[in-house]
Amino acid sequence: MNVKQSSRAYGIGELSRETGVNIETIRYYERIGITPKPDRSAGGNRQYSMDDLKRLSFVKRARGLGFSLGEIRGLFGMVDDQSSTCKQVHDLTMTHLHVVRDKINALQEMERALSDMVAQCGQGNVPDCPIIDAMFGI
Repeated sequence: MNVKQSSRAYGIGELSRETGVNIETIRYYERIGITPKPDRSAGGNRQYSMDDLKRLSFVKRARGLGFSLGEIRGLFGMVDDQSSTCKQVHDLTMTHLHVVRDKINALQEMERALSDMVAQCGQGNVPDCPIIDAMFGI
């Protein structure tokens, strides 16, 4: 992905609109090395290529799927190295899928507990509250 496919240059505002990524987030990704620092115009403005847009779109999609910045960095390492196999990407994704499933299970347990607490509450005007009692373990 290091070879520029197009000479089209995007300013940071246009890149933000095209990808749906906030301008400050774009700058943050550059600072921490998730995305490369862009070329600059003679006036010092950031100039992004189509490859930069694709890479940022990849980051947005991966973040939407719950991948951490570290995992995204690892995926980009695989892409940029070009010696990685699809199996390695598969294995990383399977690991992430297991984490997501564990989180879903934990959220379902939380939902059941909260639902039980709400069902026990009479919403009365007394100081005793079954929800508070439940959280204290009473």
